[in-house]
Amino acid sequence: MKIAIPEHKKLVHEMLIPIRWGDMDAMGHVNNTTYFRYLETIRIEWMRSIGCQPDPRGEGPVIANAFCNFYKQLEYPGNVRVRMYVSDPSRSSFESWGTMEREDDPGVLYAAGGATTVWVDFPAQKSAPLPPWMRAHLE
Repeated sequence: MKIAIPEHKKLVHEMLIPIRWGDMDAMGHVNNTTYFRYLETIRIEWMRSIGCQPDPRGEGPVIANAFCNFYKQLEYPGNVRVRMYVSDPSRSSFESWGTMEREDDPGVLYAAGGATTVWVDFPAQKSAPLPPWMRAHLE
């Protein structure tokens, strides 16, 4: 089952991530779990870049689900260009999307994935409204 990346989304961050030798599995290509780490890396770097520092005694983001569609194998050596997009902000959540291509193979999609992010009141252990400053980055 492939989940489609929406056409209407907002590009919020882009970065290059080096493919490490240790990212590969016994088959000589990047292990599928590593793609999720690439998506996590760009999501965390974007959040840091906008000043989103989760506070366990306060509020912050939590991933409610995540997926990845694999189109082509990534292999060492090289760099992965990861782009992060956001869409569909609601009262307490938004969707994030990531695309991955090799730096030396521009325009060719190797993988794409996403996650639903929920804003949470950590002490209460329940969702909370997205703060206005966060919503401003999503719209």
